[in-house]
Amino acid sequence: MSTVTLVGSRLAEPGTEFVYEGEADACAGCPYRSQCLNLSPGTKYRVTSVRENAQTLECAMHDGGVRAVEVEPAAVRANITSKGAFAGSKTSLPGPCPYVECPSHEYCEPDGVEFDEEYRIRKIIGDPPHDVCHLDRPLELVELETDD
Repeated sequence: MSTVTLVGSRLAEPGTEFVYEGEADACAGCPYRSQCLNLSPGTKYRVTSVRENAQTLECAMHDGGVRAVEVEPAAVRANITSKGAFAGSKTSLPGPCPYVECPSHEYCEPDGVEFDEEYRIRKIIGDPPHDVCHLDRPLELVELETDD
């Protein structure tokens, strides 16, 4: 289900994904607060459409102003322990990884999910992009559902 919200004009393109971080100090006193601060902090969203004929509004956080868009929670791709992983099951991330140069790092520590939370597996993607896991973890790349 989509939600209408305001995002920085640079993000106002269909397909753009972002993690909503919550209210910033500069939001205090803004007349558009109720339209901007209506998402769940820490959740990854995808812009599905930009409202036609919507004006760009001034914003203390976004130098290019903000625009009205429709967003939906986005699926998050992540590496998880492969044992027992199947679509529909629940899982959590195996833990942090210090190997930031690894091609899988963005999937081992993906934006929009927490290490201590459980998520339902939406879809199995397959093998992760790395050749060798330096932590010797048996991993599988999946799509996680982040909306409950």
